[in-house]
Amino acid sequence: MNLSTLLGIVGSLLVFGSVIAFSSQDYDAFLNLPGLGIVLGGTIAATLMSYPFHEVMRVFRAGANAIREERYDVAQDLEEIVQVSRYWFSQNLRRIQDRLDQIHNPFLRTGIQLVIDDTPMDDVSDLLNWRMARLRAREQADAQMFRTMATYAPAFGMLGTLIGLINLLLTTENDDFTVIAVNLGIALITTFYGILLANLVFRPIAIKLERRTEERVVLMTMVLEGIMLMRKGRSPGYIRETLRSFMENHSDEIRQTVPNGEEEPTVDSHANESSDERR
Repeated sequence: MNLSTLLGIVGSLLVFGSVIAFSSQDYDAFLNLPGLGIVLGGTIAATLMSYPFHEVMRVFRAGANAIREERYDVAQDLEEIVQVSRYWFSQNLRRIQDRLDQIHNPFLRTGIQLVIDDTPMDDVSDLLNWRMARLRAREQADAQMFRTMATYAPAFGMLGTLIGLINLLLTTENDDFTVIAVNLGIALITTFYGILLANLVFRPIAIKLERRTEERVVLMTMVLEGIMLMRKGRSPGYIRETLRSFMENHSDEIRQTVPNGEEEPTVDSHANESSDERR
């Protein structure tokens, strides 16, 4: 489990545990299995009606993977590209074939195989870009499914509230306060469960999946750039410095930072020119 997920889970448990401990005299009031069944069961049922079964099963596996630590060895991929490009630059195809079996990144391995097969540059670019687009579409679909579940959960929470209120109205003529308390608990707690699951489970998982997709696409873009440079016959040193600059500066394309770490103020040059003319 990655650190941010662990801190989020521990922090949420501490916050809600402290609030419940200081504000409630009966902790069991926040545990209502019928209300939880309405929210979870309804959300899962609506999701199954909205998406094919195999996609639902896949997205639950993706959710389990989202909370795990996933590190990408960018330096290793960069060094493998440089090493293979060195063999390619010297036309040592046998060494490339021997090295190819040791590459762990399947995207990089496919690109190198296309290059040594003398595939045209446009075909290499089209195939690798297609694989990137397919990965992005699949993982964005997984994140979108969790966002859909985040919209279903509060709705079924409100449905449980309506069910509890209807049952409560039917029992107002009786003096059995136990039945009234059960229905009132269902009416109140289902909305609580719906909001909690939507904003503390489903939506955070969707955001984490989207962030993971962005990181994977950045890495695949770096690999694609290295493959294309190797196909063009660039020197290994040129490829190394280009990819190193790419990985160091890909996050600074919108804002520049000054050396001390403070954000450099952005200045509109046209506005300055206009103000100078007015002065």
